[in-house]
Amino acid sequence: MNSLGGAAQTPPREEPPVQLARTGFDVGLFSNHTDAQLRFWQYEVGLAYDHLGKLGGGIHQHRHHLHGAILKMNGARDPLPLLPAAGYCGLRIAMPGLAAPRALHDPDGTPVTLVHAGDHGTTSVDLLMQVSNLAAHIRFYRDALGLPVDTSGTVSIGGARLCVERIAPVARSADWRGPGLRYLTLQVMDARAALAEALAQGAEAADPLRDLGDLVRFAFIRDPDGNFIEISERTTFTGRPLC
Repeated sequence: MNSLGGAAQTPPREEPPVQLARTGFDVGLFSNHTDAQLRFWQYEVGLAYDHLGKLGGGIHQHRHHLHGAILKMNGARDPLPLLPAAGYCGLRIAMPGLAAPRALHDPDGTPVTLVHAGDHGTTSVDLLMQVSNLAAHIRFYRDALGLPVDTSGTVSIGGARLCVERIAPVARSADWRGPGLRYLTLQVMDARAALAEALAQGAEAADPLRDLGDLVRFAFIRDPDGNFIEISERTTFTGRPLC
């Protein structure tokens, strides 16, 4: 539970630096236990499978529908480095038809709680976070990304949320590839402009801007605790070609 108190919204800047092409966010995780992860997300959690994307380097991205967004289960062929996962510490997902809340763990031990819509204020998906400095967390998501943040540190992106569960030191990861929850994806209208503005407002660069064919342009930044955030411009959401 988030017991930090307060719910007053800290408004984003009048001209947000990141113009979203789709509300909500995708959640990315990595695992060496692909088959067990697929059984977990499809049969225990109940997410519908979308499609497989081959990312190269022996990584297959298994995409699942998650309240209008995507859960990206990146199954890795080679052993993943045992790196800390920074501050992403669990998921809370609203699911219809539950007789009671269900506390689960995926095959790598990530906590996943299924709740009725409205429990804990959860209406779609909450990505739970541990942060080392609440004020820095609020400033980053408000100023670098232009998202509404309340005084408890909860970031709202449509019906999806980033929820601060606790304040404690966070171990930064040297890479975004490792077991567990590793990143979130924001779908934006212009990845180049969003990246430039986020960096100008204090975001830390993590992986340079690149194109994946003529479909996706993406880059990674990091928040003050080193959490990885993908900024993605996908033509299927923007309705226009990369330029």
